[in-house]
Amino acid sequence: MNTTQYLFPKRLTRRDFLATTATAAAAASAGSVAHAADPLTLKPEPVRIGSGKFTYTLDEGWGKLPTGMSYGLGCGIVVDSKDRIYVTSRSISPCVAVFSREGKLLETWSKDFGDKVGYTPEQVMATAHCIYWSKEGRNEFLYFTENVGGPEKNLGKRVYKTDLKGKVLYTIGNVDKESSTSQKFTWTNPTDVAVAPNGDIYIVDGYGSQIVSRFDKNFKHLKTIGGRSTKKGPDAEHGLFNTCHGVWVNTLRKTPEVYIADRANGRYEVYDLELNYVRTISGDFVRNPCCFYQHKDHLYVPDLGSLVVILDKNDQPVARLGDGRGTPKEQFEHGAKDKFTTPHALCVDSRGDLYVLEWVPYGRVRKFQHTPVA
Repeated sequence: MNTTQYLFPKRLTRRDFLATTATAAAAASAGSVAHAADPLTLKPEPVRIGSGKFTYTLDEGWGKLPTGMSYGLGCGIVVDSKDRIYVTSRSISPCVAVFSREGKLLETWSKDFGDKVGYTPEQVMATAHCIYWSKEGRNEFLYFTENVGGPEKNLGKRVYKTDLKGKVLYTIGNVDKESSTSQKFTWTNPTDVAVAPNGDIYIVDGYGSQIVSRFDKNFKHLKTIGGRSTKKGPDAEHGLFNTCHGVWVNTLRKTPEVYIADRANGRYEVYDLELNYVRTISGDFVRNPCCFYQHKDHLYVPDLGSLVVILDKNDQPVARLGDGRGTPKEQFEHGAKDKFTTPHALCVDSRGDLYVLEWVPYGRVRKFQHTPVA
């Protein structure tokens, strides 16, 4: 629908404009709606979420793809040291999109990326899931997790490490044969990766066996815990999970800890680096957590329950962003810009700007500029 027609379905007289302006001024004195419009210019007010130091403004033009390309279900999003944003979704064009922080499309990976991982673009799309960025020494790497490839049950079930151009350096999981750059390991549906400061690697089999495995920096297996919980909810058995979808090594405290997003149980499970249980985090701010992202003094959690939560170092929520609970699903694609429906992944760039990717068929990747209010 044309914006002008929506706001002004009939031609306005000067008297109409004056009356509308007076009404708008009165509304402004009482507080404005996040995405109201200026009645004279028809220019919409910026869309904002959050409050105080955790206020963010939507950059509506960011993340657009050229004609002929489109996102699929939103999988993963990360930012590298130069503030380049990598977006993965279940699409064949592109399989991966790389943007500048300003929104310029820098690269798209499709057939070339499929060739590197040994799959067609269609197979990459069928198995795509999360992506993790890691700086190890002076070098930067990406870790990709693969789900089962739809009806092709022998596809996927791998985790592979690449450089920033997508060149595969090591693969673990469902490989044809072992070599110096590949290793067999039994996963049924891995979902996320995290790397500790000492180089240890943690991988969760969140859509499958519900195991959590720890490897050293060379992928030597050190320990595995987990399995499916027999109970459901925050009080389910510790060390057992019901969709252990995300993993992160939190370094906000004096001693690093491993955080696991136990999604279907509605909790975060916390472990030490040796995977010994430490504590459980739950509450009304924990619904269906997907994964984690750390920036400066806070931990950010995209929650499939229509919410993004920001935690301080003491695990206390300091912001709840874009709560879309109760919003009709059909409103999200072309409206509800200040709400989330199904946040699946997020990242934060060096300036504190927030990028959120949602698990919807059209991807819905959005940038929210950090615009704190005193």
